[in-house]
Amino acid sequence: MKFVSDPRITVKIRKMNERVRWQEKSIADRGIDQTKMVLDDRTDDCPEFSFLVAGDSGTGNHRGHNPQRQVAELMLRERQSCRFALHTGDVVYLVGSSEYYLQNFIRPYREFIVGGEQPSRIAYDRMVFNFPFLPVPGNHDYYDLPIFYGILSATALPLRRLLGSKLDLDVGWHGSEIGNAYAKAFLDYLRAHKLPGELDRHLDAHYTASTSTGRCIRYQPGRFTRLPNRYYTFRSGGIDFFALDSNTFNEPLPIPKTKEGEIRRQNLELDRQKLEQEKLEMLEMSDRLNPEIPEAAEKLDDLSAKLEQLDEILMDIDKQLSPDRTASTDVEQLEWLKRRLIASWADSDVRGRVMYLHHPPYVTEATKWNQAQTLAVRLRLREVLDAVADAVGEEARGRPLVDLVLTGHAHCLEYLRTGDTGHGDSGINWIVCGGSGHSLRRQRPEGPILQEASSPEAYRLAREAGAETASRRVAESLLFVGRSGEGSHKRRPYSCLRIDVLDGTPPKFRVRPLVVERFEGKWQEIAIEPFVI
Repeated sequence: MKFVSDPRITVKIRKMNERVRWQEKSIADRGIDQTKMVLDDRTDDCPEFSFLVAGDSGTGNHRGHNPQRQVAELMLRERQSCRFALHTGDVVYLVGSSEYYLQNFIRPYREFIVGGEQPSRIAYDRMVFNFPFLPVPGNHDYYDLPIFYGILSATALPLRRLLGSKLDLDVGWHGSEIGNAYAKAFLDYLRAHKLPGELDRHLDAHYTASTSTGRCIRYQPGRFTRLPNRYYTFRSGGIDFFALDSNTFNEPLPIPKTKEGEIRRQNLELDRQKLEQEKLEMLEMSDRLNPEIPEAAEKLDDLSAKLEQLDEILMDIDKQLSPDRTASTDVEQLEWLKRRLIASWADSDVRGRVMYLHHPPYVTEATKWNQAQTLAVRLRLREVLDAVADAVGEEARGRPLVDLVLTGHAHCLEYLRTGDTGHGDSGINWIVCGGSGHSLRRQRPEGPILQEASSPEAYRLAREAGAETASRRVAESLLFVGRSGEGSHKRRPYSCLRIDVLDGTPPKFRVRPLVVERFEGKWQEIAIEPFVI
């Protein structure tokens, strides 16, 4: 039994395009670029500025405490001297449902929203931010409930009480409706403008910024704070920011019909059986625990986190084993990214580039580092960056093609740097900011060094066999902040970031981790030394 379902990539793309009325005639006739926005916050566009980063935050109360609210308060102290906040996805757990936006997003971030002094009066699809809040969708923002579970959720059956009450999984009557709740909450939901002339008036009122690629949406804090699309770009202080939807290019490659592929398939089937059995045992264990007893409540929290981990691993396995699956990917978005990166390098007004997305191509968190989806995102971005490297040539002059990549998905804070990968992703700084509220994860026991096979063919064969061939060091983790300790001595350091962009070309970034830890039932702030990249 799966708690959640993940729609197919082709369905995600089609539904999101319908919601923003992608490239319809009224939009095309006006020369509107639906992937660009201008940040009109009435401040000077200075080369030195700061911004906040959070991710994987969208959870509610955990038996009397709220990690997401603790992190939001850290962000509040910094907002006056920052220009905007980025969010790396998973805005609302567990299935991105509109039912949970008040509890899991609006209340924790109420000071960032107009009317936040009365959060219960804010409709999730009518939010206006008084401070620029710029997310990308995470996998949980697309999830739905399996049909049979949605039926059970609507009743008072024992399973509903078990999952919804004891394990506190943030599940209600329905899921995200293929990302519809996220789209209504954050995107310019043009599909809602159905009356004659309504769309034209809306476009003429809000798509008023002129850029080199056409007219685009004007993001105005306190007035109009809608994003143009699920992926988009904007510029601040000479830095181009690229926001990506990695949920549509994370599909694992099909298992080949070879002897090695058959071995891989058999191993995955065995893994799946073991995980399902483990899941059943955990559900039975949770039924014996009393959440009113502190020690049992702690165990229930751990079981809840572990069950979600198992479900994600099972979903990753199912994506590989599906017999009727082809490796769908969002070619349009990846081609857009390639063109925009090449154009960014050709623009003398641009001094740097930052990319942010949900799924990390590089990570050492124990449950994500070798997932098929992680490797798929790495492969897709490499293909883009290799093409950009060919086009840019000597213009990059030894610089990384992207100065900084921010991701989430792995529930931790981690800073990695790639070495010579043999591809366009060499020498890039990668920061995983996915520890802003939901259950934290540990670092893998294999350590901080990520390795790959030494040639593309060996790399392909290793991936097909589900192995990591330790021939070439491609990345190193330089900082990891995640769960540690055991039992009553377990440490849970939740985190977000303040990043100061410094003047100069190439730009430097001062990264300031903001961390608040729950330990032995109490909250305390943890000081981590800032670092410059």
